Amino acid sequence: MDSSKKQVKIITTCAFGVEASLKREITGLGMEISASGDGFCEVNGSWDDVVVLNLWLRCADRVLLKIAEFDARTFDELFDGVANFAWESLIPSDGRFTVVGKSVKSALTSVPACQSIVKKAVAKKLGAAYKTEWLAESGAEYRIQTALLKDRATLTVDTTGAALNKRGYRQIASEAPIKEVLAAAMIELSYWRKGRILLDPFCGSGTIAIEAAMAAKNIAPGLMRNFASEGWGVIPKEVWTKHRKQAYQAIDTDFTPQIFASDIDASLIKTARENARIAGVDDCINFSVTDVAGIELPGEYGVMITNPPYGHRIGDESAIRQMHNHLGRLFPKHSTWSAYIITADEGFEAAFGRRANAKRKLFNGNIKTDYYQYHGPRP
Repeated sequence: MDSSKKQVKIITTCAFGVEASLKREITGLGMEISASGDGFCEVNGSWDDVVVLNLWLRCADRVLLKIAEFDARTFDELFDGVANFAWESLIPSDGRFTVVGKSVKSALTSVPACQSIVKKAVAKKLGAAYKTEWLAESGAEYRIQTALLKDRATLTVDTTGAALNKRGYRQIASEAPIKEVLAAAMIELSYWRKGRILLDPFCGSGTIAIEAAMAAKNIAPGLMRNFASEGWGVIPKEVWTKHRKQAYQAIDTDFTPQIFASDIDASLIKTARENARIAGVDDCINFSVTDVAGIELPGEYGVMITNPPYGHRIGDESAIRQMHNHLGRLFPKHSTWSAYIITADEGFEAAFGRRANAKRKLFNGNIKTDYYQYHGPRP
């Protein structure tokens, strides 16, 4: 049997509010979701699927291998639950295994103590399997997480490494950047599709425009980076090679989207252009140095998706409200356009001059924001 087809349980994680987008991505890749909840979706898949999810998910934070789930009210129960798994089937004799943890509403409240117990249980199991009292831990990394919730322990191993938002194209970021995965989710939650115009008048380092261009060109978001599980022997290197080759072949080289991105800061536009070049989409985006007060909507039936400054991060309150007011003045004159704006400013609708058709709670890093959605007609 092809080892890449071995059945495993996979957990994909995401920011709160992005779950619906993540579900659509997973099913769009031809996989079935076996369970879901706040900030996660679970899939019964294979090592092959681990590779595909890491390469192709735009809205997820991480792809985790689910090892076990069991009750753990005492340290002995935690140790035994961890030791029940055949760790040698995953971690080689020189594998470097780090342990992280969290505990919510559980009897085992000391996270450092839980991490120590898990480390000891894994080390004992590996030592017995490899007949050694000393483990070198000089090889590939296996990041083990123990999550305790209401005395129920879930053991996972991170297959991703650096979070999935680390696409590899953003060499320099603006002062208050939006994460790539959140930008991708904002795009997915909007009416925008690759045949329509997209505008970001507060583009900063270009993340929203670049994510839209990559989606339009069908460029896999993980194509430019490496993953922790690439160093694992359980996934043959030829599997990674095969799926990367397929991802390159899937790029739509014949289509050029209509994407416009501007910012008042010329240095940020320079950065955005460089980021777009690294991402391979610099020919897809029309960048310009423009104040929002001078914005003109480029055509009909377009979609504006943007992350304007807000007081939690940059800008003063009066200047921010004025920016929102300028945005609001555009749309009565352009009734075919749709607008999607993320902000922590609770007075946004008043400044914009119109109540949103819908809004959704999203987290931009640790900041709770609203995603205001103004639906124009579809072409």
